[in-house]
Formats: sequence, C-alpha cells, structure tokens
Amino acid sequence: MAFASFKEVLLDGLKNGYAVGQFNMNNLEFTQAIVEAANEEKSPVILGCSEGAIKYMGIDYTVAMARVAAETAKVPVILHLDHGPSFEYVVKCVRAGFSSIMIDASHYALEQNIELTKRVVDLCHPLGIEVEGELGRIGGTEDDLTVDERDATLALPEEAKRLVEESGIDALAPAIGSAHGVYVGKPELAFGRLQEIRDLLPNTPMVLHGGSGIPDEDIRKAISLGVSKINVNTENQIALTNTIREIFAKDAKVYDPRKYLGPGKAAIKEVVKEKMRLFGSSGRA
Repeated sequence: MAFASFKEVLLDGLKNGYAVGQFNMNNLEFTQAIVEAANEEKSPVILGCSEGAIKYMGIDYTVAMARVAAETAKVPVILHLDHGPSFEYVVKCVRAGFSSIMIDASHYALEQNIELTKRVVDLCHPLGIEVEGELGRIGGTEDDLTVDERDATLALPEEAKRLVEESGIDALAPAIGSAHGVYVGKPELAFGRLQEIRDLLPNTPMVLHGGSGIPDEDIRKAISLGVSKINVNTENQIALTNTIREIFAKDAKVYDPRKYLGPGKAAIKEVVKEKMRLFGSSGRA
C-alpha cells in the first residue's frame, strides 16, 4: 500500500488511547526489522529519518527503502522527517517523497517558531503532507540539566496553544522533560505540564521525543494524557550493537556481515515488538 496518513493514524490513537511508535531508520536492517515487527504485531508504524541518517543513507535510497516497505506491508506505514532543520531541507524531503514532516523550530523564539512552522504547513498541507511541530527544548544525549534549567526548557501551555492554532500543525511535540540518547538517572517527565497542554488542546495528538529508556509506567501515563506518537531510536541502536559485540566476542573470525547483521536485525525487531505492545498499537492495523 502507499504511505498512510500521519494525521489519521495519530487521531485514531488519540481517540482510542494508544500511541504509534516512530522507529528511526538507520540502514536497511533497521527498516526491515521495524516493518517486519509491525506486520507481525498488526500495528501501524512510523519510519522516522533524521537529517544525519538521510545523509548517511542518501535521500533516494532512504525513500526507496521506505516505499518498498510500505508497498509490501500489510499495515499502515508512514515515512516521517525527524527534526527537519530548515524550510529548505523540508522542501528537499517533500520533493523526494516523504509522507509527513517534522519541522523543529523550537530553538527560535515563539514568534519565529510559529512563522517557520506555518510556512512549512502552508507548503505541505496542499500536497496532502501532514506536519509535526515542536515547542520547548528536548534534552540532548547528556541529561545533566539542573532543576531550574530543566523547568526553563519545558513547553508553556499558552505558547503551545498559539503554536498549534496559528501554524495549523497536525501534531505537537511539547518538551516535558524527556531527552534524546541514553538517560543519566531516572527520567522525570512533567506530567502536570502535559496535562495543562492537553486541557488547552484536547484534539491535538501529542508527541513524546526521547522515548528510549523511559519507564513503562511513565509511558502508559503519557499515553493516558494524549500522547499518540512516541519516538524510539537509541534502544534499537543499543540492541543491534550489543548483539554484534556478543557475536565478535564469541568468534573474532566472523567476517560475513550477514552473520552479525542478521542477528542484530532480529534484536531490533524484538525491541520494536515490545514497544508496540507497550504503546497499545498492536492489533490496531
């Protein structure tokens, strides 16, 4: 089948109390593992791809792999630009065939964020491409913010309302204390802040970035508060790398990539399936 509608998939999750996983493509094995897991779990799935991964794989290869995956899958598959850095880069991905876009203007002041995000929406919506925006600052790979600094990065409810209403985005990624990469210590999500935003925007799907390593109970609570998309990448990368390390530790003479990438792909697949069950998306396709 062709790529599915980002908005329709997330709204179904919002309506029925589950979240759809965005699992990032990093190469062919990641793509195969993610879509195989989705087929087996009968779950809709979002293939996320960052600027760095696109540069590594090549944009034409990226879209071609995702398109083959979608055409052969038995479940809805979406190809989503993750953290689009600029309007010009969004145009490049739209022309290449991405089916939905995230524009990350969260590092700008609110007015600039709204302006750039709206510009992307005005480009994408007439083409049937839906858009995710971001507000606040998601932490990086080192989760070492002090309490005061952490509070300053959180999305403000009234600003979230303005961004959604004035830009016309289809989903919002509000910063609520999650971080990309490996967490140092236990993540502390600002559920009160998420609830305030949800109260102002009851019909807007929310997105949780930095979904790797967050405790299961926190994931379930976030979903209950309207999070309909959860991004996962680091746990899949770790699963692949740990598997390959184990294989080389047992037999340093292994040289055939299929002998270590195959088991690595299987490890990614198991992580994805576990996440789909946790997110409640299994059996929803």
